Amino acid sequence: MKIKSVNPYTEEVNWTYDSFSFGECETKIEKSRATFSGWSSLSAEERTRYFSRAGEVLRQNIEVYAEIITKEMGKPIRQSRGEIEKCAWLCDYYAKNAAEFLKDEIVDTEAEKSYVTFEPLGVIFGIMPWNFPFWQVFRFAVPAMCAGNVCVIKHASNVPRSALEIEKVFLEAGFPENVFSTLLIDSKTAMEIIEEEMVDGVSFTGSVGAGSEIGELAGGLIKPLVLELGGSDPFIVLDDADIERAAQVAVKSRFLNTGQSCIAAKRFIVTEDVVVDFIEAFELEMQELKIGDPMDEETDIGPIAKKEFIDSLERVLKDAKKKGAEPHVYGEEHNKGFFFRPTLVPAASTDMKVCNVEVFGPIAPVITAKDEDEAVEIANSTEYGLGAEIWSRDLERAERLAKRIKSGFVAINGMVKSDPRLPFGGVKKSGVGRELSHYGLKEFVNIKTVVVNR
Repeated sequence: MKIKSVNPYTEEVNWTYDSFSFGECETKIEKSRATFSGWSSLSAEERTRYFSRAGEVLRQNIEVYAEIITKEMGKPIRQSRGEIEKCAWLCDYYAKNAAEFLKDEIVDTEAEKSYVTFEPLGVIFGIMPWNFPFWQVFRFAVPAMCAGNVCVIKHASNVPRSALEIEKVFLEAGFPENVFSTLLIDSKTAMEIIEEEMVDGVSFTGSVGAGSEIGELAGGLIKPLVLELGGSDPFIVLDDADIERAAQVAVKSRFLNTGQSCIAAKRFIVTEDVVVDFIEAFELEMQELKIGDPMDEETDIGPIAKKEFIDSLERVLKDAKKKGAEPHVYGEEHNKGFFFRPTLVPAASTDMKVCNVEVFGPIAPVITAKDEDEAVEIANSTEYGLGAEIWSRDLERAERLAKRIKSGFVAINGMVKSDPRLPFGGVKKSGVGRELSHYGLKEFVNIKTVVVNR
């Protein structure tokens, strides 16, 4: 089978690769397992030195990697550079902190000595998405490898060049071969790898449906698992919010990466006293967005990553119109490329699909709530619980509401964004487990208790 990388702006094929056979995957994973012995025997301090060099490689080649991202999935080039810079920051963070995080924890008990130690598990399998093709892989693999594991990944089929370049980053940084490996395979082969118990843990980022299947399979085999799934993040604007600032961040949060982000603000829940002002400010910000060639430095909105995604977005809008919505569409039509113009859905209602499914594209529904209690009720009304944003000048009020929001992350007067220093993940059907911080570092380790008596 051929794996093709298609440019969503030009609609031309970038690169074509042969997929790996199951036998080739077996060989690669066996090599990874053989490498695990030596890699895991290094001290944490020795391992972390490699990640400093990985950060250097990323910065030295930032233009090359950014261009690959943009050509493969259409992200505006400025945002692609930002993604590479963030990966380098991640490497720096764990190079500086991982050894301290992994130190034995002494616990005072009646015994002569009691402590907790953190030991790597082995080969960890990452199944990664296309929307942040470098960042998603790095935020999974760097903590796992710092802990002493080795990693193999199955990347999304539309970003094979990104997958291969990531492998090269680690090799150029001097990592031993097979500490990190890329498998060019389809989803069926990925499931077979798990089913055959070829790996010791699984990390998946993607849709709820696929995550459910992988979770069922890995759980049945008692494999450690991290799932980072979808989101339908609420963006709550209260009556005492700074409306102009909230609208500026709202547009950035919704339309970054052309709206193709699990932690994008996807439902704008605004109290009735300020909803008219918010929509007016939001529309003014939307009108400033530049749509077009993602390689253009001025572009804010590029094409959607795949042509078939446009149909699903159109179905969501059709459903909203059927239920009374009158969408406002911005920007010019494009004759080439997989474009979907930014769309505002004022007076949206919770029975519309745009408000209760994960919309992966530049559509922004605004729901009116009578007060903060109804805003929280609406925010918690979906099956998702990844992130949330609350806007209010009264910080105590906002923090009280934050405790009532069922999500893994709440940003007050700011934007939800992953940060190496903070744990990232969701509740409900948004996922299981955490990435990043010292919490993510310890997802794929044996947390071993040792008690010593005389």
